[in-house]
Amino acid sequence: MTQQQALSSSELGTLWMTYQQKTMIQRMLEYFIEQAEDNRAKEIMQNTHKKIINYLEDIKNILKNEGAVIPIGYTEQDVNIGVPKLYDNMFDIMFLRLLKEISMGLHTLHINMAYRKDIVLLYKELTSFTQNVYDECVDYLQEKDVLPRPPALTMPKTVEFADGTNYMSGFNLFSEKRALNTVEVAHLYHSIESNIIGMQLITGFAQVANEPEVKKYFIKGKELAKKIVTDNTQLFLQSDIQPPSTWGANATDSKVAPFSDKLMLYCTSLFCSFGLGSSALGTAFSLRSDLPLKMVSEAKDILTYGQDGGKIMAKNGWLEEPPSMQDRNKLTK
Repeated sequence: MTQQQALSSSELGTLWMTYQQKTMIQRMLEYFIEQAEDNRAKEIMQNTHKKIINYLEDIKNILKNEGAVIPIGYTEQDVNIGVPKLYDNMFDIMFLRLLKEISMGLHTLHINMAYRKDIVLLYKELTSFTQNVYDECVDYLQEKDVLPRPPALTMPKTVEFADGTNYMSGFNLFSEKRALNTVEVAHLYHSIESNIIGMQLITGFAQVANEPEVKKYFIKGKELAKKIVTDNTQLFLQSDIQPPSTWGANATDSKVAPFSDKLMLYCTSLFCSFGLGSSALGTAFSLRSDLPLKMVSEAKDILTYGQDGGKIMAKNGWLEEPPSMQDRNKLTK
């Protein structure tokens, strides 16, 4: 029988990242499940929570078999289940949908970093599971009529080609900028949609954060998300496109924290990483010259904000280090 290969550094790193993310989702779901008033929403979250625990056990077993330490991640100490509701109804599934969107991107990326068959299979299963949960969230939100669709348009009847380089112009002071094309609308709409949820999420975080520095950080993040929504909405209006409306499901007036500052900072960091990736894709596929520069500026603000959060975590001893190549003794018990 052929002996199984040892985990590569890439595989160990991606398993570590997955463990961190899944333990965070596990703890947040525990709170949202307890607060859920809609039976269908509760069922979606309970099923997701159960599967996440199973996958966390799979990761633990892989690491144990390799003689590697189990990450701490996020524990029962990072969630207060019985506190008052921090968000209105529907926010739980809106938030879970966005988390699953992030997870789909991560799992697809991690498959391409895996070489051992059992690790590849793990990420394939996680991808399928995540897609199914995402679909359930979309179906639920559409049934409740709280998930607005991107703007409709008249279907094109002919193929058009750009008439010279003016198609790519976005800074010509002597002529009108062309209207946004559907690819550009898709990326801008996604940015607006994601940042509306992020703004609602971080508003709640700012209300309940324990440390003054953390509270101030979240308030800054709320303003950043608001700026991104405002700027991209303005681009829509310039092309006579209706921007997505807010969905409600706002933060309540509760001042009691359901999550630790450590967990809320990590969650915000995850959203920043997601925002950077989305901005990079938008930059690559936007042909009007003003849009990539705008998205690069947006990405720079997100990066700076995310780094500031990492510094706060490190200063408070909340930043769990990934396994290091320099000190391999840390990887074994």
